[in-house]
Amino acid sequence: MTFSQTQALGLYDPRYEHDACGVAFVARLDDEPTREVVDKGLTALENLEHRGATGADHRTGDGAGILMQIPDAFFREVVDFELPPAGCYGVAVLFLPRDEARRRKLEDLIELNVRVEGQRVLGWRDVPIDEAHVGDTANATRPHVRQLFVGAVGDYAGDQMAFERKLYVIRRIVELAAGFDFYAASFSSRTVVWKGMLIPEQLRRFYPDLQHPAIRSALALVHSRFSTNTFPSWPLAHPYRVIAHNGEINTLMGNVNWMRARESELASELFGERDLRKVMPVVPPGNSDSATFDNVLELLMLAGRSLPHAIMMMIPEAWQDRDDLPEDLKGFYAFHSCLMEPWDGPAAVAFTDGSLIGATLDRNGLRPGRWAQTKDGHVVLGSEAGLLPYEPHEIERLGRLQPGKLFLVDLEQGRIVADEEVKGAVATQQPYGEWFRANSVHFSDLEPEQITLTGVEPTRRRQLAFGYTQEDLRVLVAPMAAQGQEPVGSMGNDNALPVLSDHKPPLFSYFKQLFAQVTNPPIDPIREEIVMSLGTGIGAERNLLAESPEHAHQLVMDQPILRNVELETLRHVDHEIFAAHTIDITWPVAEGPDGLTKRIAEICDEAYAAIAYGANILILSDRRVRGDRAGIPSLLAVAAVHHHLVRAGTRLRANGPCSSRASRARSTTSRR
Repeated sequence: MTFSQTQALGLYDPRYEHDACGVAFVARLDDEPTREVVDKGLTALENLEHRGATGADHRTGDGAGILMQIPDAFFREVVDFELPPAGCYGVAVLFLPRDEARRRKLEDLIELNVRVEGQRVLGWRDVPIDEAHVGDTANATRPHVRQLFVGAVGDYAGDQMAFERKLYVIRRIVELAAGFDFYAASFSSRTVVWKGMLIPEQLRRFYPDLQHPAIRSALALVHSRFSTNTFPSWPLAHPYRVIAHNGEINTLMGNVNWMRARESELASELFGERDLRKVMPVVPPGNSDSATFDNVLELLMLAGRSLPHAIMMMIPEAWQDRDDLPEDLKGFYAFHSCLMEPWDGPAAVAFTDGSLIGATLDRNGLRPGRWAQTKDGHVVLGSEAGLLPYEPHEIERLGRLQPGKLFLVDLEQGRIVADEEVKGAVATQQPYGEWFRANSVHFSDLEPEQITLTGVEPTRRRQLAFGYTQEDLRVLVAPMAAQGQEPVGSMGNDNALPVLSDHKPPLFSYFKQLFAQVTNPPIDPIREEIVMSLGTGIGAERNLLAESPEHAHQLVMDQPILRNVELETLRHVDHEIFAAHTIDITWPVAEGPDGLTKRIAEICDEAYAAIAYGANILILSDRRVRGDRAGIPSLLAVAAVHHHLVRAGTRLRANGPCSSRASRARSTTSRR
């Protein structure tokens, strides 16, 4: 990476360049821990200061941090107790209350759970800090930072991944028991994190440890935070336990809801059912999008998938309708689309497990990333070129992150592994393509059903029933119907908030898009088909932590909006894998609010009974809306049924052979 000073040009001055989040890593290909790697990582972080943010207190940053390999020699020098061999002990970096009584209570809880889980408490260490290098605002909320050392016992001493899983279980038990009083920046036998609500230049001074000559690592992952989706806080500084992230996860709400829905199905021989139940929920409430992504990625890795495999599941490249990808790889993506939906950005994610380190862009590729390999055996990647002052003659090769491509450095092999090689190895682990082709059913292949509509209300009456306004008809519907144009209107909205309106707006009006979910102009799935797909699958959710041919039992649809004939085909689907059941979600207006409450309870009971008898597609239909019957808002009906079925999931699994595929039945809604 060449270092350059850009000069002002006219009204443009580079001093005022700002952007969201900076991420970088430095790695040494021979996997030799050195002080130089740590220094280079901290220097790169300080050169990313312009990518972070501060508040009114200019000395309080949104967050900065560094993740590195366990510096074994350093810890042996600074602790006053004996440590087992490297890999046989874990280090927890804990953010604890500054109130001594509360802290002591939490420390007792942590030690208790370490012992209950069969491991050994080796000792505690107070992490030195320098309050001169933190802003007043950050200092007011500063936690007490301590490190806990845990020794592996028995079989765990000879199996580092099993020990990592046990440390994860201990951490989650304490997190669930202690709530917001406790946060573990890291808890691992492989990696350790120093981070906080700091600006980049403060990090190495706030934590004097980072200046100690015995702090050595073969990799350093750093991050300068620009808080967008959440307020700055000490726990939400990056890096997390596996990743550092630049961008947003726009699909976050759906990703989180699907993870919650899948939890009742999760099982893993590596964890054992008992341990796995202790860590639920996988995604703690109140997390940022980056922290949530990190939680899920961490579980996928600990449950047996490699780091590249897990990343490919969560951030797949654009693969449909491409003739330049190997069939094995397209089969991998098709199969895993039945297991998990993409976590879409714009996002650049750097990741590491302590021996692999790399980065990727989501399929849209709307975040920058530059990398360079030097002749002295270092690899540097960052949000931009110029992070470290290398001269051109020192560079072996360089490049950039590309949409959907993996950039991976394998320190054990001592080389940068090509995207094609990484993905080829992962995609051929199982015959994923064969599984998908043999077990999925394409909706377009089903015999269409004849539709007969009786007692249909006049169009205008149905429009009124479902909340259509004159503006909807004129601005949204008319251009699409008359000219095939996208409905583009003003960004302004002077309507009263639905909760304050006396016009009784439909339920949909109460829901607003979250940050970063608005695109301008609208994304066109036809023009952007290289990176977009409207395809979706209908079918039961199975255990996310396993993979089998049955995971591909999905009814594959090209797009989620169904015409009348297509909906009727779905309602009468007759296939050995799929069985549909239609539930009426209308209720008599004369019964008032009590009737609505009663009908929602009946709908939930009917859904439960249908699934118990083998249905795995639920269709919630408001087709019976008329003068004396009102439709329950579909979002409300879907939410009620979903909540009821998630709570009932354990009972459903116990009821018989049909229940495993039925307990995660998906629903669709029949409207208008």
